[in-house]
Amino acid sequence: MKTKPGFNIRNVCGENILVAEGKENMDFSNIISMNESSAFLWNEVQGSEFTIEDMAKILTDNYQIDDNTPLPMATALADAQAVARQWRECGIIDD
Repeated sequence: MKTKPGFNIRNVCGENILVAEGKENMDFSNIISMNESSAFLWNEVQGSEFTIEDMAKILTDNYQIDDNTPLPMATALADAQAVARQWRECGIIDD
């Protein structure tokens, strides 16, 4: 997967908002609000190729989850899958 170019996180009144920038995104009419974890993930993967497993590893590393414990990694994988699904639905990543 890869994030589409021209989308950047901005903090607006304490909310993380994904903003479309550039002429290729002029018709973008949705406002995408991201919680702290999804905004962190976006900033970490923006501009590079990544997988669900990469996203889960970022979560476990950032939130100091022991990746040798099966349950926390399974939770991180499920969370990463949910975020990626939402990003696909919003059209802000490519597979």
